[in-house]
Amino acid sequence: MTPLPTHPLATQELLKQLGPEKVKTDEATCFAASYDNMRLSFMPEAVIRPGVEEDIGTVLKLANLHRVPVTVRGRGTGNTGASSPIRGGWVIHLDHWDKIEIDPVAAMATVQPGAITAKINELAAPHGLFFPPDPSSLKYCSIGGNIATNAGGLRAAKYGVVRDHVYALEGYLPTGEKVTWGAPLRKFVSGINLRDLWIGSEGTLGVITKAVLKLVNRPTARRTFLVACRSDEIALEAAAQLMGLRINPAVFEFLDTQTVAAAEKQRGSRVFSSAELKGVETTHAILLIEIDGHPATLAEDAQKVRAWINRYAVAHRETDNETEAEALWDIRRTCSQAMYSLGNAKLNEDIVVPFKSYVPLIQYTQALGQRIGLATPTFGHAADGNFHVHIMYNRDNPEHCRKAEEAIYEVMKKVVELGGAITGEHGIGIAKSPFLSLQHSPAEIQAMLAVKKALDPNNILAPGQIFEPLNVWEYRPVKVHCAWDKH
Repeated sequence: MTPLPTHPLATQELLKQLGPEKVKTDEATCFAASYDNMRLSFMPEAVIRPGVEEDIGTVLKLANLHRVPVTVRGRGTGNTGASSPIRGGWVIHLDHWDKIEIDPVAAMATVQPGAITAKINELAAPHGLFFPPDPSSLKYCSIGGNIATNAGGLRAAKYGVVRDHVYALEGYLPTGEKVTWGAPLRKFVSGINLRDLWIGSEGTLGVITKAVLKLVNRPTARRTFLVACRSDEIALEAAAQLMGLRINPAVFEFLDTQTVAAAEKQRGSRVFSSAELKGVETTHAILLIEIDGHPATLAEDAQKVRAWINRYAVAHRETDNETEAEALWDIRRTCSQAMYSLGNAKLNEDIVVPFKSYVPLIQYTQALGQRIGLATPTFGHAADGNFHVHIMYNRDNPEHCRKAEEAIYEVMKKVVELGGAITGEHGIGIAKSPFLSLQHSPAEIQAMLAVKKALDPNNILAPGQIFEPLNVWEYRPVKVHCAWDKH
């Protein structure tokens, strides 16, 4: 890889203005800020931990003056390389900005970008409130990153994604000016809505320093169902049918037969016993459903779910006990790590397809896996069509690498043909940059670039992200341990 340009004079000026307690240039600090959960490392020249908001304005103004790339970072749990400083330069690290204030009357939370998502819910719970978006990394990820990627999670189909729960944002334009979008009000329509422009922009249009979030009432009861179906196709047909019953599950997860087999191998046991399966020993697809709300409404919905189960399932379990429900969830939590029994590397895309394309998608991935001789496990959110399609391969096998690279491009083309989207909750970053033109026309991409140019005329904020294709499979990930790896 061609060495990146450095900016020693600019970094010296940065140190002079902010001081060595806020600006670090040692190798260990820079390496720790060089990668996210994708594990591709791009070394920055300096890592800045601002003390006050004005420090961010100082950094950005200096960066514009000297044309230094700047990447904003929270806790590094993202999956697409969006917080990796692929052009070097400086990293603004905000994991220490983690204050949370709950307003129980207004049902709002005012948070700094480094606040851990699960902590928001921990503080909101005593007031009977919660923040619904729940990415799988919610115990580790920061709210700033959730906003930057418009994160969703398991409960998105019923409660919405992050965009549906943001009242206001404060922060800095790429050119260093302080701005506020929206206000801590339930209604606000003054001016053009630039708040929503920042949400999902993956750190390319501004730096968030504060957010006001909408909280909702915690459901008073929930019921969980674990369901086995004879095949992937039957499970996905059943999923679409359940959504047509207007039950609106809080969580609805699909695990295909490849995923279930890998998870059972990881657990060392079958999910359903032979007795539960009535002697049928073949691997099954699994659906995991959670409904929540008022007990009276829940009882009515549960009856509908049971009737649906009788039509489609070969085995099931049901509980309204919290501890038992957690045990049912174990199979879903095992999925990500279990994938590595099928290969030591994976290309994983969080695609979205409409209900009518559920079965065609899984039939396509099955046929693709058979054709290329690689595992193609798929699992994800059946309530909104946001599935995680994997191509598992051996990184040390050149033929495997070639097949995986070609296959993932084919998958993304097929998703768009099926009326879907190339990402539902992870964003583009660098991981999906080769596929952006599959989803968007040249006119659409040029419009996005025009917005970027207007707000960031010197292209200093996250340059190279989203719009410049990078074949990530040509880079080898670093071997590091992250706190969330076991989850």
